[in-house]
Amino acid sequence: MPRKNDLERKALQLVFEASSEGLLQSDMWKALGVTSREGSRLALKFEEKGAVERRKVLHNGRWTYKLFSQTKLVTLESIKGCPCIVCEDLDKCFEGGQISPLNCQPLSLWMVPSTAEEDA
Repeated sequence: MPRKNDLERKALQLVFEASSEGLLQSDMWKALGVTSREGSRLALKFEEKGAVERRKVLHNGRWTYKLFSQTKLVTLESIKGCPCIVCEDLDKCFEGGQISPLNCQPLSLWMVPSTAEEDA
């Protein structure tokens, strides 16, 4: 049987690859070769962490859950203008470090655009 981390990674990959179509929870556990109970536990764990959204759906006359990835694909466009790319202090920037992304004003401003920019 695969290690727990490998199993979780494979499960999340299956959901991510299903894209906007979503993946039936039962299809996930069947593809992984685990029991429905193990599959349900994985799906609930992912939902609690915000990695997937579980939606109740009617499939072949039965209620079940469909899983949708909450992970967004990173593209060049999605990181355009990120101040970290040109930051001279990047090597000092980490949580608990001399500089932290948690309190970096340029990063915060980039992540939450001003209403003036949204109105433009």
